[in-house]
Amino acid sequence: METSELLKRVRRIEIKTRGLSSNIFAGEYHSAFKGRGMMFSEVREYQYGDDIRNIDWNVTARHNHPYVKVFEEERELTVMLMIDVSASRNFGTVSKLKKNQITEIAAVIAFSAIQNNDKIGVIFFSDKIEKFIPPKKGRTHILHIIRELIDFHPEDSRTNIEQALQYVTNSIKKRCTCFLISDFIDDHEFAHALSIANRKHDVVALRIYDQRENVLPPVGMMFLRDAETGEQMWVDTSDKRLREAFEKDAFLREKELDAVFKKAGVDMANIRSDEDYVRALIALFKKRA
Repeated sequence: METSELLKRVRRIEIKTRGLSSNIFAGEYHSAFKGRGMMFSEVREYQYGDDIRNIDWNVTARHNHPYVKVFEEERELTVMLMIDVSASRNFGTVSKLKKNQITEIAAVIAFSAIQNNDKIGVIFFSDKIEKFIPPKKGRTHILHIIRELIDFHPEDSRTNIEQALQYVTNSIKKRCTCFLISDFIDDHEFAHALSIANRKHDVVALRIYDQRENVLPPVGMMFLRDAETGEQMWVDTSDKRLREAFEKDAFLREKELDAVFKKAGVDMANIRSDEDYVRALIALFKKRA
């Protein structure tokens, strides 16, 4: 992509997503994602209704009057975006490719994070770790992330979510919030790795999908190609039994995914590539809050 066009796209995404973060998501994000705990702030004189468990007995003895410890939330978080960059993200049949939806959602989360003084980093993965951007703060860092989201070209085309989860578990030492953003089209079993990752970190799953991955239109013979494996075939979509079998298979895949996330204790949201993601993210944030 030409540098000038890339910068224009970065700017457009910045304007849209930073506005959403400021006006819609700021309070929801802060409530949904907690800090690491409570830290001591100061002492003050005891007031009626204060918890007596917070009385500072040393200060109370010196002043011959009860004083209590005041705590505040240790707010700063580290947020990691785990972005699936396998070839299936290049699919889209309506107004937007899955990868474009992923870019906007990731940018919204990034701006929400820095507005709350959180660090944010990125892991791009296919069937291997393609790139790691260490967590930092600041607008310049966010713009670098957005440029990479728009113009990153992975070396491999397939998907291995298990490997990505193992990487974040082993490489990120301190507890962080991990947004796993993918279409979850993966032949590998990742349930065990997800459970382990969520015990160490706070994992949130965002499934980005296209409507044609669930329902085939009756348009006659259709040529299909698997973007990740290269497998090709002709399909007769006028065959009602074939369409019903396709929909049933898609339904079962979603049920299995839901069960995996539920068992691991991972919050998740399903977001269609051509739909407004704002409502889905707000619902997810409110659920966590």
